[in-house]
Amino acid sequence: MKVKVVENKTNELKVELDDSTICEALRKELWEDKALVQASYSRKHPIENPILLIQTEGKSAKKALQDAVARLEKKNDEFAKALKAAVK
Repeated sequence: MKVKVVENKTNELKVELDDSTICEALRKELWEDKALVQASYSRKHPIENPILLIQTEGKSAKKALQDAVARLEKKNDEFAKALKAAVK
């Protein structure tokens, strides 16, 4: 997976990803953070990669993204364990 930081400010981060599914999962998880002001993604054109926009207040946007990724990793691990137990 390719990840490119398009803009990196303290309270605003724009990240280009090559998969809108990941953008949606991150967007949804970012909204669990109370410091979040905005989390959205868009494409300028259907053949272009989506850009995830993160805006925060009281916490860096980079930290909010890192926290969201950590929470998603934990949820993924929990799901994998539950799935393995269910299909034994």
